[in-house]
Amino acid sequence: MFIKHTRMDRFMLTLNAVLLTLAVLLVVIPLVYVVIASFMDPSVLLSRGLSFHLKDWSLDGYEKILTNPAMIRGFGNAVLYSVCFALLTVSVSVCAGYALSDDRLRGRGLFMTLFIITMFFGGGLVPTYLLVKNLGMLNTIWAVIIPGCINVWNIILSRTFFKSVPHELKEAANVDGASEMRIFFGIVLPLSKPIVFVLALYAFVGQWNSYFDAMIYLDNPNLHPLQLVLRSILIQNQVDPGMISDQLAMAEMKRLSEIIKYAAIVVSSLPLIIMYPFFQKYFEKGVMLGSLK
Repeated sequence: MFIKHTRMDRFMLTLNAVLLTLAVLLVVIPLVYVVIASFMDPSVLLSRGLSFHLKDWSLDGYEKILTNPAMIRGFGNAVLYSVCFALLTVSVSVCAGYALSDDRLRGRGLFMTLFIITMFFGGGLVPTYLLVKNLGMLNTIWAVIIPGCINVWNIILSRTFFKSVPHELKEAANVDGASEMRIFFGIVLPLSKPIVFVLALYAFVGQWNSYFDAMIYLDNPNLHPLQLVLRSILIQNQVDPGMISDQLAMAEMKRLSEIIKYAAIVVSSLPLIIMYPFFQKYFEKGVMLGSLK
């Protein structure tokens, strides 16, 4: 069907196309630069910039990272922490959101008020550290997983989503004699795939990119996640030039830093890039349904 656009319509469509193109370029160009730079010989990258000649490319950065035992161990730890954190966060958020969405729950307004207060006021780093220490979770995976698994924003998203589930479904199940647990797991939860996948993606990405909690609570290097290992490697290869009198040693140290920097970004981002397309169909629907009522 042909739609006749006015002059203003054509102007707005053109303006939108230009703005969207610029936005895409702002996102894509840095990504392309990082990927290409990760395959380049660092001496060529430092002297001439990007090169598309294969003779100027090198896999030294990936070889140095992937042959590092700490990297392999950190990658496994990051996967373990992120998966466990996502499962626990989704479980808590979905259960709390479902309970708070039910009008029969007495005091739900008070509970929501208490939850929202914690979004603006926190105990601080030192009290949190002392709490984790007194609970005996220091130098354990639980110190990374448990403290942040209750996210009030995720609970609010879940609560809003469950309010959009038709009450007639639950009433019909009640008439048939279904228990509350049967209604939740048999009827409501299968209809909640969009919000479940969105919360899982939020939690997984947040935990995958996190290194601060591990840096504070984990002294054992064998428990360090990938991001903390990458941080340590980059810091070890960044040396003040005034501390090195040998110019060749300083140049080699700078070369190693360039090798590692871009390859580390690609390696740490690859799982998220691979995972996102599988979640995309749920992502948009879950965000819209969970944020609007």
